[in-house]
Amino acid sequence: MLRRLTGALFVLATLAFGVAASVLSSTFDWPDILREPADVVLPAFTAGGTSLIWTWFAVAWTYALLAIPILLLPQAINRRHDPVLRTATWLGAASVLLSLIGFLRWVFVVPPLARTYAEGDETTRAAVQAAWTAQHQFGGALLGEHLGQLLAIAWSIGVCVALLREHQWVAIAGIVASVLYLTNQGDILATAIPSFPVWDLGGLIGSTAWGVWTIALGVSVWRRTDDLPQSHDHVQ
Repeated sequence: MLRRLTGALFVLATLAFGVAASVLSSTFDWPDILREPADVVLPAFTAGGTSLIWTWFAVAWTYALLAIPILLLPQAINRRHDPVLRTATWLGAASVLLSLIGFLRWVFVVPPLARTYAEGDETTRAAVQAAWTAQHQFGGALLGEHLGQLLAIAWSIGVCVALLREHQWVAIAGIVASVLYLTNQGDILATAIPSFPVWDLGGLIGSTAWGVWTIALGVSVWRRTDDLPQSHDHVQ
């Protein structure tokens, strides 16, 4: 039951996040709008109204659902004491938390900034733009994107290393997806170092490949982990 629940949650959480993110992309031009200045982002956010805030809320908490199967995975596949998988699990949980903080900025931090920008004079707007940049770089680029994505990649690589012998195709696919996802770091680092090389498709291809692999991992856990060796559970 635990194995099937874990596999199902990987699939359902990834699909739920994909649906919420697709709605956000169609209504708010996400993620491209993340690289726009405050005088573009804040008016667009205000125009989105309350429904946009709820969309961000859905994006945040559907992504947060991934923490549950990430934490359940070692026990679900009888590998609770595998040091690689155990370390990867905590990195994965931390990545979800950091990404959740990045997403929830749009629910609790951005709305008052957008309202103040819309209602303020030129001096107020200049101050709001500075505040926007500070919170966007800290909560978004640093916590949510840079650290959140790096730890997610570390988790997936750790899982792949742990499963390499038993589920070779899942492991190899996960490593490839993780490397592709890593290329998105160029776009993030370019917000601080404008000359840093950027592969424009890195974010789209990398995140899509990583999401598809997460679904594949869930299906594999659901269907094929009965044959995993039990001896790992007794390694101290």
